Order: sequence, then C-alpha cells, then structure tokens
Amino acid sequence: MEPRWLKDVCRRVLWPGCLLYVVFVSGPASAIDIHTDPEVIVQNGTTGVLQCTFKSSEVVTKSTTVTWSFQSNQPDHQYFKAPYVIYYFSNGQGYPANTEFKERVQFIGDINKKDASIQLSPAQFSDNGTFFCDVKNPPDVTGTQARTELRVVLKESLPQSSTVIIIWAVCGALFLLVIIAVAACFAIKVLHNRHDYEGAR
Repeated sequence: MEPRWLKDVCRRVLWPGCLLYVVFVSGPASAIDIHTDPEVIVQNGTTGVLQCTFKSSEVVTKSTTVTWSFQSNQPDHQYFKAPYVIYYFSNGQGYPANTEFKERVQFIGDINKKDASIQLSPAQFSDNGTFFCDVKNPPDVTGTQARTELRVVLKESLPQSSTVIIIWAVCGALFLLVIIAVAACFAIKVLHNRHDYEGAR
C-alpha cells in the first residue's frame, strides 16, 4: 500500500506539472492566416498577378516557405484531377516546377512584408482553374491554404471598371445636353421667324 504522503505529492506536484507541460510545451502550433483574391480575371496574352498575403505571429525567417499549386478546371488538362505544385519558395530562393509554368511564373512578393504573390506572363487559356497559395512560417505551420479562381478571357469579355462606366455616363449626359441645346435653339429660331413673318403681314 502506497504511503499517503506519496499520493499527496503526486496530486499536488506531478499532476499540475504535467498539465503545465501540455499547455505550454506540447500545445498546438500557432495558426497562420493566408489571404488571396477570390477571383482574378485576366486578358489572354497579358500578365496576370495572383496576390497572396499572410499573417503570422512569428518573425519571418529563412525557414519560411511558400508553395503555389494549380488545378485546372478543364477535364482534358493534365492537372485536372488534383493540384500540382508549380512554384516553391524557400530559403530566399524561388524554384519553378518543371511544368508548363516554368518559363512563365515569377515571384513578385516580399516575404519580409508577408507578401507571397506571383505573376504569370503571358497568361493562357490553359491557365483557367484554381491556384492555391500555402505558406509555412515555423512554428506557424498550421492553417488553410488560400485559393484563387483564375479566368483567362478575350479582351472583349473583360468586365468594364466602374471608372469606364462613369466616363461613358458623363459623355452620354453631355451629348444629351448638346442635343437638347440644339433643339432649343432651333425651336427659338422657328418661333422668331414665325413672329417676323406675322409682323410683316
């Protein structure tokens, strides 16, 4: 039978010590928060920018890594079934994968500013699909990778910006005012001529 004092030691010292170890030493790693644009629309043959930023409670170091993957939305594409890595950044260096993106993908972000963006130049119709950005900043290694839907379209299919719409609206309004002014001048001239004609009679 164990002495009572031994049970007291286990209950008052060992158990609290084990609990503190679990909480402060072997607890879960911090989560990293990754953000991308939900959708990017790019004209075929131009440069497409895929932005990716992240938030981490840890200082960025050479151990920070960035992985960009791609999954096509075209059934006949080789990357349709599952995402494939197209670019890997580690230890301050970028490593394009030996794929169709090798000569077109470029890292344009700044890891120290927590920016992991890339660009595709030129963008092609075969790039239509989902791009995944994953960042690891040890010990911040848990978190959900962010995703961007890329749409490569013809110039005619590009959505017009609000600025263009406003310009067209202003031009349309000015054109309408000119038409109204011309019509008013014409009406005044007709009335004036009629008045002169009636006065001459």
